[in-house]
Amino acid sequence: MKLELKTYEEKMKKSIFAYESDLSTIRVGRANAKVLDKIEVEYYGTPTPINQMAEIKVPEPRALTITPWDASTLKMIEKAIQASDLGITPQNDGKTIRLNFPQLTEDRRKELSKQVSKMGEDAKVALRNIRRDANDKCKDMKKKSEMTEDEQKQSEKAIQDLTDKYIKEIDKVTEAKEKEIMSI
Repeated sequence: MKLELKTYEEKMKKSIFAYESDLSTIRVGRANAKVLDKIEVEYYGTPTPINQMAEIKVPEPRALTITPWDASTLKMIEKAIQASDLGITPQNDGKTIRLNFPQLTEDRRKELSKQVSKMGEDAKVALRNIRRDANDKCKDMKKKSEMTEDEQKQSEKAIQDLTDKYIKEIDKVTEAKEKEIMSI
């Protein structure tokens, strides 16, 4: 079961990485090119991320500029940003798109904090699903007599310890992001 434990630990690490990646796309009042990562533009029939179609710069702490490599895509990028849930109106000057990030209001901070908490809970659910799969595998192996009852209980305890460790990690990441949001 030691080998299996490594497999489940890797799955849990990937869940944490995905959670941290999702958190980086949350706009917290200052310019961050990662907020554009989930926005895709229909380019020659293929959904393409903006960062693969244009140069993204942060000229000021509260502004992003997007300069497409193909000027004909400027309008498509602008429409994709408007259609997204980014909440910022792009300004198009014919060559580049400028995004100005406004100062966060207290209500928006609370809303973002709730969003972060919900994402944290979703990440914990993902970890618990991995734990459930591992426990099901243990029960199946016990049923097939591939492990003893003591080995099953040991494995389930090890999986629970692993789950607890990564849930604490999610709590730390969530708390840090909420502090970042409230301090801006």
